[in-house]
Amino acid sequence: MKVLIISGSPRPEGNTQTACREMVSVFEEEGIEAELLRVGSMDIRGCIACGRCGELGRCVFDDIVNEAARKLEEADGLVVASPVYYASANATLIALLDRLFYSSRFDKTMKVGASVVVARRGGCSATFDELNKYFTISGMPVASSRYWNSVHGMDKGDAAFDAEGICTVRTLARNMSFLMRSIALGKEKFGLPKAEPAAWTHFVREDLKG
Repeated sequence: MKVLIISGSPRPEGNTQTACREMVSVFEEEGIEAELLRVGSMDIRGCIACGRCGELGRCVFDDIVNEAARKLEEADGLVVASPVYYASANATLIALLDRLFYSSRFDKTMKVGASVVVARRGGCSATFDELNKYFTISGMPVASSRYWNSVHGMDKGDAAFDAEGICTVRTLARNMSFLMRSIALGKEKFGLPKAEPAAWTHFVREDLKG
């Protein structure tokens, strides 16, 4: 089994990376392959709503987003981790996620998702909610832990001393491992849930047009 971990930290040895590496160590103990992709310092443009992905099956801008899509398609789970900036995720990470989830056309149903947020003090809950929305719009079960998946630290290395935060992300990795295995067994025995036909609506009433 495989897990893709996408980190929005621009710092290779920052506190977000500390949290991610704790998860990698647990996944390795569980016999699950984990790949850590750090994108926070990359030059990633946002979505321009051109619609070309519908024709190409990938984003028109052929950069790390399309590479991440190939990795995600092969993975059983996705972890998204970010430092907190103004009670929000790293903007580069959000640009990647917007394009990744919109342009990739493969079925993400029952791939397990989890988010991890790292802050000096506040804004964790808002960022945690922001990142989880990518999973819940894509048919992806969200793995949980013993607390919301947040780790605290200001200076480099501080996160390692947040005992509760480190325990939380390690527990998250173990729960995620169990959930991925359980879903794999369920798919083998029962298959994926029956898909409902899509119904695309908006809030403009046809009788009021013109």
